[in-house]
Amino acid sequence: MGFEGQVWRLERDQQLLGEILIDDADFPWLSGRFAPEPAFAEVEPWFVELLALVESEDHERFDAAHERIARALTLASPSGPVAEFLLHIEGDQAWFRWSDEPFDEPVA
Repeated sequence: MGFEGQVWRLERDQQLLGEILIDDADFPWLSGRFAPEPAFAEVEPWFVELLALVESEDHERFDAAHERIARALTLASPSGPVAEFLLHIEGDQAWFRWSDEPFDEPVA
């Protein structure tokens, strides 16, 4: 399945926060260029915090930061919203894994 060239959307309450143009697929991760909309500024600190916690040993804080993003935001593929995702955004780059079903295991 070719993901390169697809545009995925990040939304909050049906408001577009930004789009990700996929330029690399390394299963289970997709990555690409992130083009934020002005409304992304409201949630950008969440992604800064999540990245800072990736390297930490504080799994509880990482899980809480991820859950806040997953509960409040929607990641939509070209065919519609996905059930679950783990998304990182840094500057104009985004990388994520996703599933049409809830994840069975903790993700980091």
